[in-house]
Amino acid sequence: MTTLAVALAAAGIGGVTAMPSNAAPAATAPARTMGLAAPAPTRIAVHFDLTKGQMPENVAVGPDGTAYVTFAAARQVAAVTPSGRTRILATLPAPADGGVRTPVLGFALTTGIVRTTDGTLYFLYASGDAASTGLYRLRPGQAPQRVAALPADGLPNGLALDAAAQRLYLTDSVLGTISTVALEGGPVEVWSAAPELAATGFLGANGIKVRAGAVWATNLDQGTLLRIPMRHNRPGPVRVTATGLVGIDDFAFVGAGDDQVIAALNGPNTVVGIDATGRSRTLLTAADGLQNPTSVAVRGRTVLVLSAAYTTGVDPNLALATLPGR
Repeated sequence: MTTLAVALAAAGIGGVTAMPSNAAPAATAPARTMGLAAPAPTRIAVHFDLTKGQMPENVAVGPDGTAYVTFAAARQVAAVTPSGRTRILATLPAPADGGVRTPVLGFALTTGIVRTTDGTLYFLYASGDAASTGLYRLRPGQAPQRVAALPADGLPNGLALDAAAQRLYLTDSVLGTISTVALEGGPVEVWSAAPELAATGFLGANGIKVRAGAVWATNLDQGTLLRIPMRHNRPGPVRVTATGLVGIDDFAFVGAGDDQVIAALNGPNTVVGIDATGRSRTLLTAADGLQNPTSVAVRGRTVLVLSAAYTTGVDPNLALATLPGR
């Protein structure tokens, strides 16, 4: 059993998972009230190599359908083509102690990733080491470069791009914060440390997106989806838009609005749809090949689901499903 699997199991994230005491049960909606119908059967497009640490943690999709993936335990960034070919773009060096001081997890890992229109990738590295923990930039054909240092006693996790403002927003799952930094790098500012972002035993603020004048984030421990309005670049009051989402990790919006969300629930091995009222509906399960899903992306009607097999220990993969036509 890996160090991460032990940590997850101790926190109740593997196998049968208890609902956090401070989370209301997710409402079960009749199909007619949900904007998202169940996708067509999934297809496992790529099987990754667990022995090489290829546990996909996060994903950004390029215009040609290439999935840019962080392999957590391998400390890598990879490109997975639509044909299923995987090419390693960068491997970050392990800290001198191997990453054992990385908070909570005890190993160094690459986490959130985004892609800009010119093909530049930005991603996060958590190593427990002040000399390497931070935000990295990877331009095509170049080596990765750290453009902003982040606290070594934290766990930078989710990453989101505000293209209009040329800024990045990131969650720290241990410190319970959302921070922001200019796209070119430089000083990192804590944007919100609201209690709704805090961990309550394992990991707090996790996935993050910028959409429709707000920063959206998940809290794994609290099982919530949060919306924080952006008011002159400052956070407004936090609104809890959905609860009871045990083990929620990353998420994606469907379409151009912000009223339909697809989210990965890591421990329960499910992907759910969440509507504007906060009601959730199970869309995919372990029967569809999910192995601790960590992140999702939507490209047209195609849903990409990345599974890391953190606790199942079997078949980390990239699954594809098709949303029904509208």
